[in-house]
Amino acid sequence: MKKTILSSLPLFTLVLVLAFSSITIAATPSPPKLKAKAYILVDYNSNEVIAELKSDKKVEPASLTKMMTAYVVEKELSQGNIQLTDMVRISEKAWRMKGSRMFVEVGTRVSVDELMKGIIIQSGNDASVALAEHIAGSEEAFVSLMNEYARILAMSGTHFANVTGLPHKRHYTTPRDLATLVSAIIRDFPEHYAWYSEKEYTYNGIRQFNRNKLLWQDESVDGVKTGHTESAGFCLAASAKKGDMRLISILLGANSETSRTTESQKLLTFGFRFYETHKLYQANQALTTARIWKGESELIPLGLEEDLYITIPRGSYSALKATMSIDKKIMAPATKGRTYGSININLKKEAFKTRDLVALKNVQKAGLMGSLLDEIKMRFE
Repeated sequence: MKKTILSSLPLFTLVLVLAFSSITIAATPSPPKLKAKAYILVDYNSNEVIAELKSDKKVEPASLTKMMTAYVVEKELSQGNIQLTDMVRISEKAWRMKGSRMFVEVGTRVSVDELMKGIIIQSGNDASVALAEHIAGSEEAFVSLMNEYARILAMSGTHFANVTGLPHKRHYTTPRDLATLVSAIIRDFPEHYAWYSEKEYTYNGIRQFNRNKLLWQDESVDGVKTGHTESAGFCLAASAKKGDMRLISILLGANSETSRTTESQKLLTFGFRFYETHKLYQANQALTTARIWKGESELIPLGLEEDLYITIPRGSYSALKATMSIDKKIMAPATKGRTYGSININLKKEAFKTRDLVALKNVQKAGLMGSLLDEIKMRFE
């Protein structure tokens, strides 16, 4: 059974149709050609890829690694295993770390809060090792946590060998996986995401600036992290928000600090200029009701388990068509969350996105009399 349901879009969505109808663009250009080894541009809400080059290629992440280091620390904070006020003893290994540093002193104690800012804003290798040792006893043990969370987040092209991003033959990731990680940081720990937009941090009398230059030149950018080694090149994970639309760009292997900034800016500008994102349907709200047989009630509400967002070429909203396909005979008992059909979105008459329609409540099986009556009715359907 199919139903056309474009007219059932929420009122605010219909208003957006009118709002964008005056800026229809006849064609969407190809993404810009960028000077980088690999990149991806993803919409945060819809998870749709707007532009990409070698997005599943395994590459060195350099200090973008520290996004996962910080993610694991956030997990430990959220689980109550550590507190921001905890004081961390700085080991000689942490103190001796080469590369970018927070400049902590061996034998001193530094708070988790300060070390997190040292990781995120100053890209401190010393801060990364100090927190890893504090949480897991050693960097090696902490790395196993990083790889476990990579598995949980379905970062299938990723393996970590250290907490800093220093070159190692078994230390790699992909642009797509890094975009997944950025999304998780924003989604799972919004209370601390503002750290990624801070432009400077001073510790031990040493003032250091965030290396993400997009924070200075584009007010929509609010994160996330830079990276660089000689073998990885210059890397930048960025996120920007305009209105209700948030984009995530991952750019790896640029040839200079300036290039990683300008090329990332090109990606973000392209996405916001030529694409738009809409929330079509909200999770756990009934989009339709379906007949259920031999149940305590005759109807069961069907909807989505998650909000449905789409990212489309700007001005093409009027070319959307949404239909539902519902199972012909749904029999009780029905379990909340079980799939009983699908919602299908077409764009310009081509299949664009499909999501399962699930039961929004349980429906128990009817008694003997109710079941017999429905058995008779079903014969005439």
